Amino acid sequence: SFPTRRSSDLAYETTRSVVDRSQLPEPGTQGDAGFPSCQRTELANGLKIILAERHATPIVLLSLVVDAGSAADQFASPGTARLAMDMLDEGTARRTALQISDELAGLGANLNTESGLDSSSVNLSALSATLDRALGIYAEVILNPSFPEADFKRLQKQLLAGIQRERTEPMSMALRVFPRILYGSTHAYGNPLTGSGTEASVEKLRPPDVKKFHATWFRPNHATLIIVGDITLDGIKPKLERLFAGWKPGEVPTKNISPVEQQKKVAVYLIDRPDSLQSVILAGHVAPPKSNPEEIAIETMNTVVGGTFTSRVNMNLREDKHWSYGAFTFLWSARGQRPFIAYAPVQTDKTKESMMELDKELRDILDNQPVTEKELSTAQKNQTLQLPGRWETDDAVANSIGDIVTFGLPDDYFATYPAKVRSLSVDEVEKAAKQVVHPDQLVWVVVGDRSKIESGIRELGWGEVQLLDADGNSAK
Repeated sequence: SFPTRRSSDLAYETTRSVVDRSQLPEPGTQGDAGFPSCQRTELANGLKIILAERHATPIVLLSLVVDAGSAADQFASPGTARLAMDMLDEGTARRTALQISDELAGLGANLNTESGLDSSSVNLSALSATLDRALGIYAEVILNPSFPEADFKRLQKQLLAGIQRERTEPMSMALRVFPRILYGSTHAYGNPLTGSGTEASVEKLRPPDVKKFHATWFRPNHATLIIVGDITLDGIKPKLERLFAGWKPGEVPTKNISPVEQQKKVAVYLIDRPDSLQSVILAGHVAPPKSNPEEIAIETMNTVVGGTFTSRVNMNLREDKHWSYGAFTFLWSARGQRPFIAYAPVQTDKTKESMMELDKELRDILDNQPVTEKELSTAQKNQTLQLPGRWETDDAVANSIGDIVTFGLPDDYFATYPAKVRSLSVDEVEKAAKQVVHPDQLVWVVVGDRSKIESGIRELGWGEVQLLDADGNSAK
């Protein structure tokens, strides 16, 4: 046995502190975010390659970005892109979905698919030591998906269940109807922003439809392979040439993302959600595409108005009025004109008043209360101090390069981003506000208990209040 000592027998002493705790610590020098340089090349079949070398960890990330996305549903039934990408890794000509999953797990690799508004992607994360074998499976999934019918039916049911859920949740209800109002039914962005389509459109989909999506949009000359991690261009390009040698280039349809006009006047839409405990308010209109010369000033303006917790909209409706748990503004990234939306879930009995306050904040940024030097400084710090942490992972770097590819941003967009943010003037941010914010042309979509909020909304006198159902159709 070991002898024991009581705590009372031990001698303790306090380490002397030299810290002056009467003063708050001064922040250190801001570090350089250091976005990695990118190398570009192209395979013989036209597939563009972008590589950002990062050798700190033995991991390689690959993301094939295809010019498709839910905007491609303009040429198919809404929901096709989403279901096709969900199906892509459910089996190939040589492997079942379980075999794909088991083999990748044994290699320490992970594969997933995504579909946004303008693009669809197939992503792989693999260890450097097992990259060659993982690449073989990755290429097989991209080139030879089998779209098995049993898995198609399962994923179709899941997508339908997701749509049913969206039609009951206030925020997704609003996002489902907003695009058709802003863009019209013939525009590539006219379908629900969730990308899920409608119950009617998804129910009629069959395996040949998702096969057609793959055959139409998966073309090497309309795709970019982003690579980030522990590999060199000389080390991976020959492997890619061999794996994708049989992938033939071809033409893809041209999506209609042509400019649309702003609304002629304010429009108000109400979606009844009986017994809803709060109202969800969305107010927005189209704004310039993400790739525009004033984008950094526009982003900074949005940060001041409603992009962060301490922005004007949230400090008004949450911190001052206590009508909301959180109110914000955001710009939905898009290659064409994108939605600029103010968003506020508020207590039911303050729906009308909250709409008035949102309207006031959007007008004030233009005239009565332009951006101040202090607000600009706060926004600049917010947008730059987070960058070293934001780009800490390979995945985050790959996502940023994906934005360059998808939205047509300059190659040096993120490398020069911190300096451009810091150099902004108040005048430039005010100019951005006038370019983006148009209070007299807003589309308002309110989801809530009609019996409790309709009369107040009509009292605003902002024009006819139109009633919609959860699918955006006229309701009584």
